[in-house]
Amino acid sequence: MPVELFNEKPLAWDSAGLDADTKEMLATLQPNILRAHIREHLSVLFLRFAVPADGRQFIRGLLPLMKSARRHLQEVRRFDQSGTKGTPYVGFGLSRSGYRHLGHEISDLRKFGDLAFLDGMKKRTAILDDPPAEEWDTPYQRDIHAVVLVGDGDHTAYQETLAKVRALVPPGARVLGEETGIAQRNPTGDGIEHFGYVDGRSQPLFLADQVSKEPGRNWNPFFPLSQVLVPDPLAPDPDRHFGSYFVFRKLEQNVRAFHQAEHDLADALGLTGPARARAGALLVGRFRNGTPLLMHGQPSSDGWAVQNNFNYNRDPGGKCPVSAHIRKTNPRDGLERGVMMARRGQTYGVRTDQPWDDAPPETRPTGGVGLLFMAFNSSLEGQFEFTQQTWADNPGFPEEGAGHDPVIGQGTREIKVTHPDSWGSTSRSTPVAQVPQTVTMRGGEYFFMPSLAYLKTI
Repeated sequence: MPVELFNEKPLAWDSAGLDADTKEMLATLQPNILRAHIREHLSVLFLRFAVPADGRQFIRGLLPLMKSARRHLQEVRRFDQSGTKGTPYVGFGLSRSGYRHLGHEISDLRKFGDLAFLDGMKKRTAILDDPPAEEWDTPYQRDIHAVVLVGDGDHTAYQETLAKVRALVPPGARVLGEETGIAQRNPTGDGIEHFGYVDGRSQPLFLADQVSKEPGRNWNPFFPLSQVLVPDPLAPDPDRHFGSYFVFRKLEQNVRAFHQAEHDLADALGLTGPARARAGALLVGRFRNGTPLLMHGQPSSDGWAVQNNFNYNRDPGGKCPVSAHIRKTNPRDGLERGVMMARRGQTYGVRTDQPWDDAPPETRPTGGVGLLFMAFNSSLEGQFEFTQQTWADNPGFPEEGAGHDPVIGQGTREIKVTHPDSWGSTSRSTPVAQVPQTVTMRGGEYFFMPSLAYLKTI
């Protein structure tokens, strides 16, 4: 077992002193787990194989297009030093039924310790407050065997690799569906989601060269590898070969309804002029440019950079409400240490408007755009499902009356909520209705991203 797995210090992956087990782990681990791969352009394919031979044939053909986590990190280093471009990302995962279809027996599947993975997402709708599976988009209603991700920053390289992957699909297999991720960025180049807010901050970091760039006085960005890695139970040597549980969810965003909710809240709080931007920040916990409410000295976000070095120890909710999205899903009080996932989402859908500007709500899309939510976990139950059920969908977390997560919360919003009645005040506003549910889950599945060592045995 790699000694670095549970270390209380970041992984110096390029250290000459790495033990043999850790080197083998990195050489057989898929990329995009420990460090996000550039995927400005992304396709996610969902496959179903007619017979086991189809799946084996496809995997054998796919392997030459895949690279290891170690190679990915080496490519990142070369790019930082000389600008040399790396190769596209190709990731592969299997669902429980995918493993069964490849010929694995029930006794093999029992080696996977995650009940959510063994159930599959369709059986977990009640836990997650999701719509019933028969209301999901058609591809997700079927029994999905495998997922393939193809991504890169270079459009030509991405398209060429995607064409190679499609050509590998055997005649007897089916591509049940394909999602296309299209990165959204604001004028300063920061990645944003469709409501217009900078996204992807507060990620758990595992590698020494990333952690060293993040100040950690008020927030420790480092998490051990065990946060996302588990032994690959069907690999030749599970003590040296690792994988990760992968959650995929297609989340459609009603942008018009969310921006209308921002306007309504600003009116309810009597906000005028630049201060109206605080209404949206009260819902998200950050201004659109990524500035945390807690770290801002004024009730607007002009001229402040994206920051992450903060906690809520001295804020009972006078600046950042306990109901804000980033506070509901990351309370920064120690509870998050065993819960945070490595999120690797990508936006989808084409916009004719500018997501970051102040255009009126009626000009915004009501559907057809959203987030391809993707995350790596060492425990789907203890991380993704806990976050969704116990934090985001729980109106009593982190305290009674907090309400649902204004962004990703699912379920009926029966209680009213309060907000700080003025900038930095601990006194509360008159209770107002919660933001209506503006994010709808359109389908998804749980997968395991196995080691390259396992895939080579197919």
